[in-house]
Amino acid sequence: MLGAFAAGKTSLMRRFVHGEFDEKYTTTLGVKIDTKVVELDEETVKLIIWDIEGADPADQEIQLVNSRMQAYLQGMDGVLLVADGTRRTTIGIARHIHSWIAREYAGIPVILLLNKSDLTEQWQLDERSLEGFEGLLQCFTTSALSGENVERTFTYLANAIIHGR
Repeated sequence: MLGAFAAGKTSLMRRFVHGEFDEKYTTTLGVKIDTKVVELDEETVKLIIWDIEGADPADQEIQLVNSRMQAYLQGMDGVLLVADGTRRTTIGIARHIHSWIAREYAGIPVILLLNKSDLTEQWQLDERSLEGFEGLLQCFTTSALSGENVERTFTYLANAIIHGR
């Protein structure tokens, strides 16, 4: 899971793996790793999910995908790229990370999650916001709070990894 800080990566992972939501925000430093076993088309798959620390918009001019983040990505099979629908800057960060992933890891399935859909009155994204995301496997709106599309996004990516694009 990649994206800007406070986009909801940890909350989405917690909702998917544990079925919980915690209002408290804690910044991820480095990486948090969790696992979940899912059933896909009569096949049991163990997902190992890496929640990688968020990119800071202040770093955009320097390098959002830092060397520590790059080290975590070795051997990855897919990406859930998270943007916060209530913060326009996070979509720019997601676009930058997506561009880097497409260059460095061509062929890796990437799904864009537009998170915090439960806060529609604060939504700052529109269709133009999604320009520059060529080659995405899929885009979903999600809510870690309500659980909207959370299970669906993880299993969609798992199916893409197991059965190919």
